[in-house]
Amino acid sequence: VSPDRSQFFEYESVSLSCEVQGNSAGWRVVRNTSRGILSECNTDWGKQQGSSCIVSLIPSHSGVFWCESGSGEHSNAVNITVHAGAVILESPALPVTEGVSVTLHCRYQGTPSDLTADFYKDGSLIRTETTGEMTIPAVSKSDEGLYKCTNYKGESPESWMTVTGEERVTYKC
Repeated sequence: VSPDRSQFFEYESVSLSCEVQGNSAGWRVVRNTSRGILSECNTDWGKQQGSSCIVSLIPSHSGVFWCESGSGEHSNAVNITVHAGAVILESPALPVTEGVSVTLHCRYQGTPSDLTADFYKDGSLIRTETTGEMTIPAVSKSDEGLYKCTNYKGESPESWMTVTGEERVTYKC
């Protein structure tokens, strides 16, 4: 997902790519909308460019997206919300690894885009930031949850942030 976030304003563009080790030929981007309609890029939405799908977003595009091969293999899914309102929460669409730094950005569509914001996790206020950005220096499994933000211009939709286990490198001697 490029840019890597789960919320977008109406009419923003996103590139959804199928990246496969070796060869991504034959893979396609598929979506399941909130209305339960399953379709692939290049039907009534998106423009296929190689193994990528470029989408100019409208609210009805909100849904779950994933990659599928001709033989039935599929990737993990990402949930994308397209918001017609004035405020979104920029948070990672893809799972984040324990220990990395993550910045959540409460973005207003107008000017200035960075307003003082309240950040919520699982319905509870966790922080107020005058910059509109909240950084978690080293995420842990306990940071996984449902996030949203508010500022005086409005409230973002909620987005789930997934935290995966720390990647370990093992060496054989």
